Amino acid sequence: MSVTKFIYHAARVIAAIILLQTLYFKFTAAPESVYIFTTVGMEPWGRIGVGVVEAVASALLLATPLAWVGAGLALGLMAGAMGMHFTWLGIEVQGDGGYLFFLALAVALCSSFVLWSDQDKVLQVMEKYLGRKNQQ
Repeated sequence: MSVTKFIYHAARVIAAIILLQTLYFKFTAAPESVYIFTTVGMEPWGRIGVGVVEAVASALLLATPLAWVGAGLALGLMAGAMGMHFTWLGIEVQGDGGYLFFLALAVALCSSFVLWSDQDKVLQVMEKYLGRKNQQ
């Protein structure tokens, strides 16, 4: 297996593991999650909704043919999470030393690598749907 292929698979698994381990906190209404989503005005619907989308993104990241879709979802979610850290929450939340922010950054970087690696698949889908639209 080439180094690039190994990094591709590692990035998928790392992003999925990080996303999956945070589900426990979202779905059990852990105080940290409730605090975060209350602070940004999205408790409880945002906490649960984001958890569901993170679960879907994790499953897709682990499904090789659709890993790029999961990576796209994960990257979008992490852009939102980091945006909340930059605007309302701060890098450090409740004395975590920036741990949650850096987890979001790790998922974003892993997801970006998966999307870059699968850019041919992304472009095929874009051409298929954008090409049809332009022909009509």
